Amino acid sequence: MAKISARNILPGTVKEVKKGATTAHVLIDVNGSVVTASITNEAVDELGLKPGAPVKAIIKSSDVLVAVD
Repeated sequence: MAKISARNILPGTVKEVKKGATTAHVLIDVNGSVVTASITNEAVDELGLKPGAPVKAIIKSSDVLVAVD
């Protein structure tokens, strides 16, 4: 894998791919929790993403919001 600056790398498995007009939602099972990535349909096709495929969810964010009731 290429070297990247992101430190939040979650190995998982594609659970579902929901394609829209231009954007797809890729649901990734990470140890029983689901992480959803919004990527282009073109990226889904180029990466060959299908249910059951092993992937890594790489999260790079400058903000994490936390809320309580």
